[in-house]
Amino acid sequence: MNRRRMQLVGGLTVALAVIGGLGATGAVAAPGSPGGPRYTAGAQGAGDAYFPNAGNGGYDVQHYDLGVTYTPPAAAPAPLIGQFEGIATIDLVATQDLDRFNLDLRGMTVGSVTVNGKPATSVAPPAPGAVVDGAAYWHVQNDAERVWELTVQPRPKLKAGQTARVVVEYGGPTTRPLDIEDALYGWVTTRDGAMVASEPEGSMTWYPVSDHQTDKASYSFAITVPEGKSAVANGMQPRPEVTADGWTTWYWDAPDQQASYLTTASVGDFDVRDTYFSASGVPIIDAVDTKLSPARLATTNASLARQAAMIDFFESRFGPYPFTSFGAIVDNDTVGYALETQTRPVYSSQAGQGTVAHELAHQWFGDAVSPERWQDIWLNEGWATYATRMWTEENGGTTAQQAYDNWYNQTRPASYWQLQIGDPGALGLFQGPVYDRGAGTLHALRVELGDEAFFAGTRLWLERYDDSAATADDFQAVFEEVSGADLDDFFQTWLYEQAKPPATWTTP
Repeated sequence: MNRRRMQLVGGLTVALAVIGGLGATGAVAAPGSPGGPRYTAGAQGAGDAYFPNAGNGGYDVQHYDLGVTYTPPAAAPAPLIGQFEGIATIDLVATQDLDRFNLDLRGMTVGSVTVNGKPATSVAPPAPGAVVDGAAYWHVQNDAERVWELTVQPRPKLKAGQTARVVVEYGGPTTRPLDIEDALYGWVTTRDGAMVASEPEGSMTWYPVSDHQTDKASYSFAITVPEGKSAVANGMQPRPEVTADGWTTWYWDAPDQQASYLTTASVGDFDVRDTYFSASGVPIIDAVDTKLSPARLATTNASLARQAAMIDFFESRFGPYPFTSFGAIVDNDTVGYALETQTRPVYSSQAGQGTVAHELAHQWFGDAVSPERWQDIWLNEGWATYATRMWTEENGGTTAQQAYDNWYNQTRPASYWQLQIGDPGALGLFQGPVYDRGAGTLHALRVELGDEAFFAGTRLWLERYDDSAATADDFQAVFEEVSGADLDDFFQTWLYEQAKPPATWTTP
């Protein structure tokens, strides 16, 4: 993401259970273990310290098939509210014996839920310690506590290793949701459609999901919009769009493993341009808003024209491009930032060359390999910032060393250095030092180890953790492996010390 923040900051029986605690309800004694639960509730969060209710436990999603019908707002002065209808088909595998499990869903109304074709009944959220009989679902939406949980209780229960197909029909009016920093994210309603950019956990605003990057899945989309509108999502079009009775359905398929926050289904007045290719054969598909001003269109066109060359350059440094396609969605509207939505980044108002390089680099750093915990976001933003500096150097501009020197030597208040980029806090994810000190960390590591070990470590990192998520500790271990060096002091200094790093690591 290129979003720097400096100072912004009914029919079922419900009875009381003998055992307490919502997580233990519906438990059945395991054979040979009297009193011990066999079937238990999946956790309602993935365990991330910054967003404890994002993601879920007890299962692993394999695939999302999202069918969306969307009506944008009427012309001004009508309210800026769209109308959304969705059917989400979710294929998952239970990772424990499941009595019930959760999906994240915010701001939508659920109409029905089935598990393996068997319908569940809607009930009011039960009191803690209550047992709900039969197949059921309930939905908690607590904006104040940031808890948005759809709980599904399948019957029969799911055994560990068992596959299940969950179908959720849902919908409602769409608005302009805000993240923890009060920035727009998720399904952001615009006058002509919607900008969909969901970092860190905004995908729950438009489909039921395990909304954390540790549960990646493949995706397919069928997005139906009024005739004349375009809908652009991740991946490739498996077949052309189809228009009938005043509606057009756009089909997209994203077979690569993908974190939920990297999904998009942006709707607008886009010119979906002809596919072209990088030298290595990566298809590039661009969708550009027809309402960009002449100046912004010129900037955008010039920047997008460099995408193929950028792919070629980054492949020479980092290894093969990790997905089936690339491209851009450039919207005349704005959410105030660009986002590295997988295979097809979203740009606000225009696409500048530096931002395009930044979002492309994210396809390796953040998308192919995601941070296992949000505190390690510097692995996303530091790398994308540093890779952009490498691209600038390759094209005759400021060298990576000069960019580092310009950043390091600038006079800054002590407060600038106090942010621990290795643990910046939920409100510090997009602060400037995460980007620039993150890039500085990488350059200092390159100087410390030399180019051979640095790029060997980079490629090993991407190969070892491709299609998954990893931590800063994993990153350190990879570079210690390739270099034979003890890097404890280095990473402690650069990621956690609340002071300017000493000049020891600043001069090649």
